[in-house]
Amino acid sequence: MTQQIEIGRLLRAGISGFTAGCRVNQLSVPSFGALVRAPLGDGYQVYGLIHDIHIDDDGLVRQLVTADGVSEEVMKDNRERRIVPVEMSVLAVGYEQDGKIHHLLPPRPPLSLDVIYLCEDKDIARFTEKFGYFRHILNGKDVPVGEVIAAHILQVGKARGADGGPLRQSSGQAWIESATQEVITLLRDDYPTLMSVLGALADVS
Repeated sequence: MTQQIEIGRLLRAGISGFTAGCRVNQLSVPSFGALVRAPLGDGYQVYGLIHDIHIDDDGLVRQLVTADGVSEEVMKDNRERRIVPVEMSVLAVGYEQDGKIHHLLPPRPPLSLDVIYLCEDKDIARFTEKFGYFRHILNGKDVPVGEVIAAHILQVGKARGADGGPLRQSSGQAWIESATQEVITLLRDDYPTLMSVLGALADVS
């Protein structure tokens, strides 16, 4: 059985999204555009996309940035033992109930301190079989739509086998092409956003 990758715990949440916190030494796992999930029991879990990762300062950091010759030991200690967590903003894009995926806003959000997990390849493949959740990304407030869509599409393509053997590469690339075509269709009346998305995709493909 594949080990579940815990990336943090919930700080605050609403129906349309939530914020999770993690330690600095966990920051190598979650990434911008990644699909995550929050299992809440009874066959119910919420899915979301990471659209922002930020690190707030604290009193000690404010002092250290103006100090001369900060040692590596002090830097390491601050990064590994800092009390203020790294925060990840997550856009809700759907939920699962009793084994069925829904690309709708969840009926209820996760609760404080619920564990947030990075989706495994099999979870990603199941959730992205259809593109209904794209509308949540395109309508997201304070979300860098082009960058999030581009990062997400590339990560899903990889999860579906874009870096595997010939057959899996074909499957991953086919999904990327279908997803790109879906974005073009959804944004056909919003030229500026469409150009932003296609520009981001072209820049990282």
